[in-house]
Amino acid sequence: MNKLIKSILAFALGNKFFIFFVTLLMAVAGYFSFKNIAIDAFPDVTNTSITIISQWPGRSAEEVEKFVTRPLEIAMNPTEKKESVRSSSLFGLSIVKITFADEVDYNFARLQVNNHM
Repeated sequence: MNKLIKSILAFALGNKFFIFFVTLLMAVAGYFSFKNIAIDAFPDVTNTSITIISQWPGRSAEEVEKFVTRPLEIAMNPTEKKESVRSSSLFGLSIVKITFADEVDYNFARLQVNNHM
């Protein structure tokens, strides 16, 4: 095995232009393959997520969190097939993001969120 690796390294170091050409050829082939692949072949890697944005102008972030964000989080906890509930409270603004499992479709997720609001 050690002899095989040494011979491959010796060939690669002795034929730098050949290695460069093969690498360039593989990069070009990869680029053309990527450009010509059908969009249907790309998997959907995004999780279904619903974002609830609430405004309460003129209120501090603490008030928004206490009276808007936390009650929304508590209301969304029993939602079926959810993976996470994340929230952020800003001056006059509440953002709650519910992420669902991979197999959940958007209509089911939206129905679940509407039922728990």
